[in-house]
Formats: sequence, structure tokens, C-alpha cells
Amino acid sequence: MDPALAAQMSEAVAEKMLQYRRDTAGWKICREGNGVSVSWRPSVEFPGNLYRGEGIVFGTPEEVWDCVKPAVGGLRVKWDENVNGFEIIESITDTLCVSRTSTPSAAMKLISPRDFVDLVLIKRYEDGTISSNASHVEHPLCPPKPGFVRGFNHPCGCFCEPLPGYSHEAVDLKSVTMIHCYSVKIGLFCTLDSADNNHSSSSKH
Repeated sequence: MDPALAAQMSEAVAEKMLQYRRDTAGWKICREGNGVSVSWRPSVEFPGNLYRGEGIVFGTPEEVWDCVKPAVGGLRVKWDENVNGFEIIESITDTLCVSRTSTPSAAMKLISPRDFVDLVLIKRYEDGTISSNASHVEHPLCPPKPGFVRGFNHPCGCFCEPLPGYSHEAVDLKSVTMIHCYSVKIGLFCTLDSADNNHSSSSKH
């Protein structure tokens, strides 16, 4: 992938994630539990909803980041039941890559195993926040694979943000994910359950 184009695309996604992170208007809480809240609002960019999960995890930003960062052999594959594989298709820089993430079947196998090919940018900010910023791309080294339905990720991201007054012993983990629900009932159920399980599991680390 052309490095200049990849950098331009990924920075645009990162800026969009910051906009969602800063914009607090219109979010409606749809699920709460285990110290985690999941909220949503309609998207103005595609016929679907934006979902946001929020929770407080006690640990340094680096410790929490180790649990959620997209990395080959990383901890997320071990605790997140909704992710069963992660691989790097192309490493562009030390903070920018094309990755493939695979997920198991869901909703009693009504949803087939899926895989997602994304351009992923890792950013660190002056206040100690660490973020991942991702969006779908097509890559010649990763064509559709048998047994998987190729998914499409709208721009999505995860923020691991230090909380003021906690001496960096607690971080606020904010995840904003754009979801296009093809089937409202099944898609909504799986989305909320996935978000709740993911953040609840992360709070155990």
C-alpha cells in the first residue's frame, strides 16, 4: 500500500475518532453493568448507528493498552471471545499497518465467522492518551478466505485515556465503533452483547 496514501487515510480516521470522542451530544445509554455503559446514536454518514462503550479500568495506561491493543499474539485474543485471530498483512511504519482480524460465528451460528481487513493507526497524545484508529481497506495480499464472510469496518477506534486526579493509576477506556446493522434485531443484539462482554472482560485486567 502506498505509504503516503495510507498515512493520509489513517490520519483522517484518527481525526474523525477525535470528533466522536469530543462530541457528547445525542448519545443514548442502552446498556449498563459491571462498571460499563454502552450508548448509541444514529449515524449521519451511513444508514446505521454509532456505538460507544465506556468503562474505568484500574491500571496504568500502558497496562490497560496491553490488554486492548491490536497486536499479533496480544492479550485481546486471549480474553475477547469475539476475536479469535489477528495478523499483520503489511507493516507500513511502526505505528501504521494493514491487519486482518477474524471473529467466530455468533447468534447460534446465524452469523458466520467473519474477517476484517483494516488500516490501523496507533497514536499517542501529550496527555498520555493512547488510541487505535481503524477503517476497512482492500489489500492484494489478503483476498477473501474460504470459511469467512469478509466484513466492512467503518472508521472505528479505541481510546485509553488517563483520568485526572488518579495519578495515572486509573484510565478511562473509551471505545467508539461505527456499526452498520444489516439485520436490526440480530445485529443490535450481537453488537450490544459484544460491547458489554468486551469491556466487562477488560475490567478484569
